[in-house]
This record gives sequence, structure tokens and C-alpha cells, in this order.
Amino acid sequence: MAFTDLLDALGGVGRFQLIYTALLLLPCGLLACHNFLQNFTAAVPRHHCRDAAKPTAAATNNSGAWPRATVPLDQFGVPEPCRRFMEPQRALPNPNTSVNGEATESCKDGWVYDHSVFPSTIVTEWDLVCEARTLRDLAQTIYMAGVLLGAAVFGGLADRLGRKAPLVWSYLQLAVSGAATAYFSSFAAYCVFRFLTGMTFSGIILNSFSLVVEWMPTRGRTAVGALLGFSFTLGQLILAGVAYLIRPWRWLQFAVSVPFLIFSLYSWWLPESSRWLLLHGKSQLAVRNLRKVAAMNGRKEEGDRLTQEVVSSYIQSEFTSVRTSNSVLDLFRTPAIRKVTCCLMVVWFSNSMAYYGLAMDLQKFGFSVYLVQVLFGVIDIPAMLVATAAMIYMGRRATVASFLILAGFMVIANMFVPEGLQALRTAQAALGKGCLASSFICVYLFTGELYPTEIRWVCGGGSGAPAPKLGAPRCPGNTCRGRSPLFLLCPPTPHSQLSGQSGPWPLTCPPSSNRQMGMGFTSVNARLGGLAAPLVTVVGEFSTILPPVAFGATSILAGLAVCFLAETRNTPLVETIEVMERRAREGLSKKDARGKGEEISLQQLGASPLIETI
Repeated sequence: MAFTDLLDALGGVGRFQLIYTALLLLPCGLLACHNFLQNFTAAVPRHHCRDAAKPTAAATNNSGAWPRATVPLDQFGVPEPCRRFMEPQRALPNPNTSVNGEATESCKDGWVYDHSVFPSTIVTEWDLVCEARTLRDLAQTIYMAGVLLGAAVFGGLADRLGRKAPLVWSYLQLAVSGAATAYFSSFAAYCVFRFLTGMTFSGIILNSFSLVVEWMPTRGRTAVGALLGFSFTLGQLILAGVAYLIRPWRWLQFAVSVPFLIFSLYSWWLPESSRWLLLHGKSQLAVRNLRKVAAMNGRKEEGDRLTQEVVSSYIQSEFTSVRTSNSVLDLFRTPAIRKVTCCLMVVWFSNSMAYYGLAMDLQKFGFSVYLVQVLFGVIDIPAMLVATAAMIYMGRRATVASFLILAGFMVIANMFVPEGLQALRTAQAALGKGCLASSFICVYLFTGELYPTEIRWVCGGGSGAPAPKLGAPRCPGNTCRGRSPLFLLCPPTPHSQLSGQSGPWPLTCPPSSNRQMGMGFTSVNARLGGLAAPLVTVVGEFSTILPPVAFGATSILAGLAVCFLAETRNTPLVETIEVMERRAREGLSKKDARGKGEEISLQQLGASPLIETI
């Protein structure tokens, strides 16, 4: 019997699971606010050079005349943001003209900002415009670097200390570093605390989803995976609403950070994963937690009958063999797996770079940034549904390739839409982001299915975590061969806990103390892509066509790379590297594939794949 059978005996998806899931997914939703926060705290309002001379009485009486006398107008009739006349033009022009051909200089006395939409941002506070405009994108890059480092730090801590302790610390660190970001008055301090905030992103996502899935019976895991994706989408919508109501950047930063102090307080009362406790020899505490769960689910009598020996017998059935010989070099050792790894590195990097490149530059569309944020958040909902259905009926390779290539063409085509058609440009960009979100969902499953089991499962991997005391993982009854659109392996625990992936979508899952080496190694490239996206945006300051070309071309390149991968729909999972190489040489026989249908987590309840997806 498996550990999930024990959870079913203690009430299945009961009151405990529902409350536990809600308390852990709520912070994950608000975490999205920090991921896209600089869309508002680093917004760039209209601005022009400040003049040191005081305006004359004539200029004061003539509304708007003084700026036209000191600042030249651009081709759209808007004051130049970074240049001013060396000498004010005393002969004030009429309201529809500007003085041309006069000598200009840079803004030596600062800038005047339009505070009608954004009363204050980090741009207006530290003058991150003109020559210093690249510092704005640098701040976002530093944040993404924190996400990357945090994945390694908190992933290792989760292996050693359990899920709960790093999670509580992550909540507390985010509350403190987020509030400190709003408190200190230097740009250097802002970057340091944003880096620390980024580190907590990984710690919260990794450990929250680990705890939820490890306490959830099999039949509830598909719903949990979908809820995580929807919670992240909800967080983007919450950000738009909160940013609309709280305009000053410091108060906005403070408002989205303080709730995590509350999360850190109530998380002390959340029980640690009994799976992790059993794997680390703490069976007494595991039994105590399981009895509390049974009581909350109305199964107190069943809980009272639990003993350490009974609980250990459940977990023992899931861990029956030991394997410790794999390394990252195995991902490049043979031709077939080397091709898979190289292609997936391109896919993960390009997908993430294009996604964040679109999602973090909302002002360019010319509409209200609040409205665009809502649109970009809502588009993820149908994207997740369409992607899951497409994986079931079209296959993994065709779905991922088509979404990536379509997104790339949409991004590039946006370059040729006239500036006057802002509605079309915005809608096209939103569809492109939806395609990238869809491919993100698909690539999680596709990656897990492409790698052989001995690469997916590695005990005590790179974090230095101890090998499980009960042995290495193995799915009982070979049930790993059935794969759902959202979850691949049993017993599921988020791959992100071990791979560093901080994205919001469901993913394939190993048991508690093990690393998915293949998934982890390739998905690290997603963090690198998110880190590179702001740097590519900086290049747009010198050539406006380079960012869309870079985002679109890499997306198309990733789609083409997917075409070199094997289709995994309706095929059994590969167990070893040797089998993978043999299959690559000989091709999968029709006999192997015959009768292998799509399965999902709740299939035993009689639901169809499409209905279950929705």
C-alpha cells in the first residue's frame, strides 16, 4: 500500500486538505504581485527638463508657454524628455508651434514629472530617466537573479530542514525585505532588498506546493495543480486592483509585503509534511500530525489506531530500491539524451525570456497600465485550458511547437502594426503572452516524459541532501505509466522544489527528498531567460526593433527545436538511458504504443479528460 492510501483512509480530500490548501495557495497568489510589481512602482511618467531660471510674468500668464520656451517639442508635439534649450526663447511661440534649430543641452537641473497617474515611482524619486534609464531594468534583473539564487538555497534547505521551516522563514524574509524596500531612500538599498525579496519567491513556491501535494490524496492533485496556476493569475489581477487604489510606490510596495507577516504567523500552526518526517526518521511526529489530520477530517477513531509501525509500512511500499549513481553528466553522455537536453535548454530559456519580456513592459501599448495588467492576467485562464486540451488530443510536440512559433510570429508582427492602432497592438501582444503561457504549461509535462526514469529520480542530489532512509523512489505497481496533462509521476511532489522553477504552473512531481535532475537542469534555463529579459529590454533604448525581434526570434527558434524531439503522447515512459537510446535508434514499435490512452488523476471517477481539465 502507498502513503496516499493512508491519506484516503484518514478522510481523503477532507476539511483539513481544503483549509490547508487555501492557507498555502493564498500567499502564492499574492506572490505574483511582487513578480510584476515594477510595472507600477517603476512606471515612467511623462517628463521634461527642469529649467533653473524662474519663468517671467508673461510666461506665467500664458499657460503652458514657459515649457515650450525652454523645452523643444518632439515629432508628436510632446516636450522632449531629455533635452532643453540652452537659452529660453524669450519670444514665446504660439501654442501650436515650437522653436526649432536652437542649441540644446541635457537636463542639468533635473526633470519635471507628470504626477497625474503616478504620484511617485522609483523613476521619479531617483531620476531613472535619460542617461540613467537602464537602471530601471537593472533593478528587475537583480530581482530575477534573486529568484535564481533562492531556488538553489531554499531547495537545499527544504531537503535538510523540511518544508515548513524554510517556508516560514521565506514569509518573514519577504515581509521584512519588502517593507525595507519601501523604507530606505537609496537606489542601492532598493536593489539589495529587491534581491532578497526575489530569493523568497522560490522558497515560497517550492515549499508551499510541496506541502499541499504531499498532504493531498491522488484524486485531488489535478485540482491542486490547476488551483496553483489560477492563484498566480488571480495575483496578477489583485496587483492591478491594489496598484490602482494605492498609487504612491512606497505605500504600494508596503501594501503587498505586509500580508506575508500574517502568513508567517499562522504558518507556525501548519503541520510539517509527514512524508518528509518519515523519510528522515521522525515517525513519532509524523504519527502525531496524521492523528490531527484524521480528527479534523472526522476520522478520529482511525487516527487513534495509527502506530509508527503502521505508518512506516505505508511509506515503505513507495521506496524499495536504492540508486545513487546519476550525475548531471548523464544528461549529455549519449546522443539521444544529449539531443533532448540541448533542445529543452533552448525551449525553457526562450519561453521564459519572451514571456517576461512581454509581461514586464506594459507602458509601451499606450493604454492604461492597469487595464493592460488585467488583460495580461486574464489571458492565462483560457490559455491553461486550451493548452491542456491540446496536449490530450494533439500531442505534446505539436502543441508546444505551434504555441511557441505562433507567439514568436505575433511578437514580430506587432512591429509592423501602426502606432495609431494601439488596441490591435495590445490584443496581439496579449494573445502572444497567452501562447507563451500555454507552452509553459505544456513544456513541464513534455520534459518529464522525455527523460528516462533514472534521470528523473536521483536520491540525495546536488543539494547535498541525505538519501532517504527508506530507500529511493519507485512508483508502486508501475502506475507511473499513466500520465495526466497536469501531473506525470506518483507520488507527486513539485519538481520546482528541486529544480528551481518558480513559475506558477503545475508540473511533474517526485517524492519528498529526491531531485528530478533532468527537469531541474533544463528548467534552470527558465530562470536565466527571466533574468535576460530586462537586459534585452535595455537594448531597446538604442534600437526599438531589437527587443521584439529577439523575443520573437528566440520563441520561433524554440518552436523549431521542439520539432526535433519525440512525441510522447500515448507512449510508455522510458525507464533507463539504454532503453531511450535503443528507442531512438529503432523507433517506438506500434505494439508498444497500442492501447496506451491518456489518463488523468481523477479518471477512476469516470470523468472524461476534457471535462476533468475544465
